[in-house]
Amino acid sequence: MDLPTLWFGIIAFLFVGYFVLDGFDFGVGMSLPFLGRDDTDRRVLINTIGPVWDLNETWVIVAGAALFAAFPEWYATMFSGFYLALLLILLALIARGVSFEYRHQRPEARWKRRFDLMITVGSAVPAFLWGVAFANVVRGVPLDAGFNYTGTFLDLLNPYALLGGLTTLLLFFTHGVVFVSLKTDGEIRERARRLAVRSGAATILVAAGFLAITSLMHGTLASTVLSVAAAATLVASFVANLRGREGVAFATMAVTIGLAVVSLFAALFPAVMPASNDPANSLTIANAASSTYTLTVMSWVALVFVPLILAYQGFTYWIFRKRVTRAAIPVAAH
Repeated sequence: MDLPTLWFGIIAFLFVGYFVLDGFDFGVGMSLPFLGRDDTDRRVLINTIGPVWDLNETWVIVAGAALFAAFPEWYATMFSGFYLALLLILLALIARGVSFEYRHQRPEARWKRRFDLMITVGSAVPAFLWGVAFANVVRGVPLDAGFNYTGTFLDLLNPYALLGGLTTLLLFFTHGVVFVSLKTDGEIRERARRLAVRSGAATILVAAGFLAITSLMHGTLASTVLSVAAAATLVASFVANLRGREGVAFATMAVTIGLAVVSLFAALFPAVMPASNDPANSLTIANAASSTYTLTVMSWVALVFVPLILAYQGFTYWIFRKRVTRAAIPVAAH
């Protein structure tokens, strides 16, 4: 395996990590209006991800930095062509992060409702737009000979991309609701499990449709096999949730998201940004990659630090593995 191919795989791994980990964060944030019947419920929901949400979010920073260093042409084309969508994602993530820190600073119900709305919107917007962005990358976008995006923001909102956005929105929502059932107890746990049944059924229909269309229009043998495997694990997660096995449901949902992301990268390979107007203008792992020296240095750095990051993240999850209950929430000062 050559270095550009290796780093294509590493970029895929980093985005898998981001979508699996920040995906359930998004889902928990989106579930506030559905599961949070009072302020204590909403505090329980937020506390399930309170110790880990910012750590999960760093995966996208690492993925972006790795993309910039390993494939600067890909980074430049994507971030210039998709700048409005990526700006909206950034603003939503900022609003969500600010809300986590500020909603408890004042006791007024109106103050908290406003920040709760920011959490919900700040979770839903990235969950939807990431799917739109990746669907457009797989579908291909108009590029000129200099690899510059020549379309508009509205061109990105095509039916296939919107279906991709709806797929990630539902996947992350269900992933988050299953996480709530895994991390809470009592009535909120039961409500989360019932909600996961309803959202899971919708997710199966939408995700299966998106993966089927992707396989038919842009798929390879490898991506099709991965899509079928993703569909199978999604159904397995749904069945596990029906049986009240939250741990299995959460794990298989994480596998589903991982397989779905890898299937999209497999559908791309060896391209990284196909040109829909002229295949000659497409970016590939060959013409988008950095020099061999740069990729070699990056490989040694990744070999040292990636295991350390994974070990630290695993340790964090182990420390905060206990369920969050209403009884554990201190009475708010008034």
